Amino acid sequence: MSDEVVRMRGVGIRRGESLLLRDINWTVHDDERWVVIGPNGAGKTTLLQVAATQLFPSDGKAEILGERLGATDIFDLRPRIGMASAALADRVPPAEKVIDLVLTASYAIMGRWREEYDSTDVTRAVELLDALGCAHLIRRKFSTLSEGERKRVQIARALMPDPELLLLDEPAAGLDLGGREDLLRRIAYLAGQATSPTMIMVTHHVEEVPEGFTHAILLRRGAILAAGPVPEVFTEANLSRCFGIPLTVEQRQSRWSARAVL
Repeated sequence: MSDEVVRMRGVGIRRGESLLLRDINWTVHDDERWVVIGPNGAGKTTLLQVAATQLFPSDGKAEILGERLGATDIFDLRPRIGMASAALADRVPPAEKVIDLVLTASYAIMGRWREEYDSTDVTRAVELLDALGCAHLIRRKFSTLSEGERKRVQIARALMPDPELLLLDEPAAGLDLGGREDLLRRIAYLAGQATSPTMIMVTHHVEEVPEGFTHAILLRRGAILAAGPVPEVFTEANLSRCFGIPLTVEQRQSRWSARAVL
């Protein structure tokens, strides 16, 4: 029987008078791959921040990897979670080399200093970069990489500590068609590996859902509209309601697309 990796019951996030999330009831099991979809301002990134232990619920209860937020040492919990996001990329020191950016994830720090790494760490970092098509970039500065290369290096870094939960916040944002498809192919490969961590990915677009993702959650104005297996959630009625516009939805093989009704 699969284990619960994320469990939220009645979770709400308040900021002043604003309610960013409200009454979130959501369970993620370790053998599932989830995509979180919704329009701008729906609460997608906020939800991911709760899963990443970066935000604590104002209302309700959240358990991540069996530990309840507010009743556990998050500094012990966070190394068990890998995350790739634009916010993380903005914090990378300009001169940081790719190999060092990945290695420092072992210590959950940003910026190589005087810490030492053994050959096992270096080998793992290179293997992760190679799996994501970035082994040739190990001596390059992160600031000189293309957007697609940065996205792939971030995922390698997120995987470095061998996390139990991998969170991807809009990994395909800003990529051209070729870069997007290359990245989604690599994420699909990870999703299909039995040894990969449980994965949760945020996106605005059903076209960016990789093969191998099993479940979806639709958010609108901080609330869940639908959640469950992808084919049950990605209906024309659900997605039209989520984005506030009539949509036609198609599935071809393992990929999805949505267009406005003309």
